[in-house]
Amino acid sequence: MTTDTFSAHRPRLLALAYRLLSSWAEAEDVVQETHLAWLERDATPLASERAWLERVTTNRCLDVLKSARVRREEYVGPWLAEPMASSAVQTEPLDVEAVSLAFLALLERLSPLERAVYVLAEAFDYSHDDIAKALQREPAAVRQLLHRAREHVQTGRPRFAPDKVAHESMLGTFFGAAMTGDVAALEQLLVAGATVSSDGGGKVRAAINVVTGANRVARFFVGVAKKQPLSVRYELLDVNGWPSVVSFEGDVVVGVSQLETDGERVYSVSTVVNPDKLRALTRHLAQRSEAQACHSDDASLVQRA
Repeated sequence: MTTDTFSAHRPRLLALAYRLLSSWAEAEDVVQETHLAWLERDATPLASERAWLERVTTNRCLDVLKSARVRREEYVGPWLAEPMASSAVQTEPLDVEAVSLAFLALLERLSPLERAVYVLAEAFDYSHDDIAKALQREPAAVRQLLHRAREHVQTGRPRFAPDKVAHESMLGTFFGAAMTGDVAALEQLLVAGATVSSDGGGKVRAAINVVTGANRVARFFVGVAKKQPLSVRYELLDVNGWPSVVSFEGDVVVGVSQLETDGERVYSVSTVVNPDKLRALTRHLAQRSEAQACHSDDASLVQRA
């Protein structure tokens, strides 16, 4: 089995594994295991190479989810997805809402099987029969799992701004008020029952419990902003499908914050500061910068020539 064939499918496999696991590091491990299985399989012709690879990836993800459940239940503080650049996690056609931090947190409420069925149906356009074959389940069982998953998702589905421009505008206004210490302005942007989930994983300072209420959320962000060292810089980057505030110390990502907003009010804020969950994003951004620098150098050489 050729590596070139596998490489063509790798981005889609990573996107699938990430949606199932909410961890880029775990997704990379699973896709590497799938690659080994691909290289070791016999030469029997496949009806669909992509379907075989996605089936193996999905089932390996289910194994990880089952073993990770206990670890996540014992996690210190709120458990949020591992942030990743939008370009890495999106599939075609693009579904930016389905990879937001808030939406991935919602998927954590599903059972591993419900999550697999939902992701395959909604994000990868699998039919009931295709899912049944991939998971070795009866089509009737798949329909029931998908029905339950859709009900759970519909009940807690996050709000989204009408477009990225509106989202980016709200993001700038919100964090601008936080940086200037304007509690009143922040409160006006927040719905009464607004929440903030801060994922430090016990590795760095973060709220162990979800902060609830407009005033408490506003004061929380003003307090956090005041405590930030002068060495921290902020950039607005596309992460998990939406513009997000990414904080850096040097070239290392030390925080990612994303709003759940309808473009007029803020309903929740997800903030990841656990350094273990930010390593993959730091690495990805560094690789992207190197690639852009190489492209720029090549362009300069062409112009001089």
